[in-house]
Amino acid sequence: MTSKVTYLGDLRTSSIHVQSGSEIISDAPLDNNGKGEAFSPTDTVANALASCMMTVMGIKARDLNIDLTASVAEVTKIMNAEPRRIGVVEVHFDMHGNPDQKSRTILERTAMTCPVSLSLHPEIEKRITFNWK
Repeated sequence: MTSKVTYLGDLRTSSIHVQSGSEIISDAPLDNNGKGEAFSPTDTVANALASCMMTVMGIKARDLNIDLTASVAEVTKIMNAEPRRIGVVEVHFDMHGNPDQKSRTILERTAMTCPVSLSLHPEIEKRITFNWK
């Protein structure tokens, strides 16, 4: 088992990661009858894309002896109305580490093929930008 999700009422859930015990609270968004006081389930999907991309880049960067510490990804999720689903996920990376062009290309290609990216429905548009500092 990966996680245990408990409905807390009032459109809120608690998800416990079984291995670590860490918790994620989710709340329905304001535009879907919720309070918007925590990540919504679709927010976590969009966030998972950026987190996964950053993680696989970190793995590859370690192999290349590049330190990506302090790199940041800004995530924007855009919903479609009918049917209500994620339409677009925008991820803007501000990357640190100053790798050469070849390494940047390797890292960016690695990010684009992360497991979450490959798992998202093909109709979800992914707008990904990389800004290397």
